[in-house]
Amino acid sequence: MDHFAAVIGMLNENFVRASYEAFMALMREHDPDIIVDFWNPFACLAARAVQKPLVTIIQADLHPASRGFMWWKEPAPHMPRPVSIVNKILAEHNLQPISKMAQLFVGDLTLVLGMPETDPLPEKTEAIYIGPILWQTSDAKIPDWFDALSRDRPVVWVYSGNPRYMPIRTPVDSAVILHACTAALADEDVQVVLTTGHHALPKRILPLPANFRYASFVPGLAMAKRSDLLIHHGGYGSCQTGLYTGTPAVIIPTYSERESNARRIAAVGAGDFIVPAEGTLRKKHVLAEELRAKVRQVLSDPSYSIHARRVSEKMQAYGGTSEAAHLIEDVGQGWEARPK
Repeated sequence: MDHFAAVIGMLNENFVRASYEAFMALMREHDPDIIVDFWNPFACLAARAVQKPLVTIIQADLHPASRGFMWWKEPAPHMPRPVSIVNKILAEHNLQPISKMAQLFVGDLTLVLGMPETDPLPEKTEAIYIGPILWQTSDAKIPDWFDALSRDRPVVWVYSGNPRYMPIRTPVDSAVILHACTAALADEDVQVVLTTGHHALPKRILPLPANFRYASFVPGLAMAKRSDLLIHHGGYGSCQTGLYTGTPAVIIPTYSERESNARRIAAVGAGDFIVPAEGTLRKKHVLAEELRAKVRQVLSDPSYSIHARRVSEKMQAYGGTSEAAHLIEDVGQGWEARPK
């Protein structure tokens, strides 16, 4: 998190001040009873400055008790850290200093997505697991061809997210997933449903193979439940969707947070992953034969589905959004009842 904060500009004191002061102004204008945040350092800093109760909803890797988003290896030495700038601002409001940026995300109540098996934290960490936060409206439109998918051949749902976020390549682009899957699955005896989450499909991958169906968007929970395998970019929501429906995955993570999610799924036996190699001009690629082998392995080995279903059963026992709402309301009531 220290590195991420540096990358987004928090080594610039003027930028940090302008950002958190904008949140302070917003909070003072509307005078909310509680601030609920999903890892925005400026909002968390402002909530402390205006002395509002703060509820944070985070992934376990954001908690300061964790090893962070790259927990499988040691951090790089001499990493840029904006901690001194943040501590200068905290001191101006008579607030306790921090030793690392992730401490900003510990609220008066800290809610952690997922569950200990999929999103581990050290024992006795002051946080409450709430399971997944997923949604699908009751009137979600299912494509007309959905029921026509054959029961005799596996259904593979490929979700890329945004293939290209900007005119130039960025580390979070997911075009590599589209190129890898069209090359690897074109001649496989599977039915591929390809979606991009309302983002445009790059013309360079057209025409699609004959065994592919494309839709800009499909209701995620329904599609995951109907699928035998998910292939996606490792976004946290995509990972939680597959775990919740008990559907195994092959993940092609495009940066470290997504690689962390992929490694967590592999660790519980609910899937596997391939980290893209980076070629010239930061262009990422995955060998078609490597992806094809992973897909065949996960589809043919029943242990992946067994583990995914086991995780699903545990995950569905958590309260999710309704439990989070009750916990947040309890914080508000407790704050109102405190001595003035």
